[in-house]
Amino acid sequence: MTKNVPEVHCLPATATAAEAGSGVEQRLPFIASGIPAAQGLYNPRNEHDACGVGFIAHMKGQKSHQIIKDGLFILENLTHRGAVGADPLMGDGAGILLQIPDKFFREEMAKQGITLPKS
Repeated sequence: MTKNVPEVHCLPATATAAEAGSGVEQRLPFIASGIPAAQGLYNPRNEHDACGVGFIAHMKGQKSHQIIKDGLFILENLTHRGAVGADPLMGDGAGILLQIPDKFFREEMAKQGITLPKS
């Protein structure tokens, strides 16, 4: 049984900057079937090997705790973030960028005895 899998375009690990700019690419069939089919703004042809990055947002700007949970799930599952492995007890600076309302943040900091400068 032949399974129809998307192709992923990757530069060889030994590619130089000159080769990368010349459009040289290696076509590899994607073995793991975890890549979804093309839909909306997503196209699996744009997938490539890179350090881990996750992005979660609601298309209409709605806020929810599920977005935070999804972001934490991604962060917990990023095993290749550049510095991982050098020292398992040290962080690599990876984290989550959040939008925090200014008024809420000021109130919470005031409870801790911290006065923030005017925005």
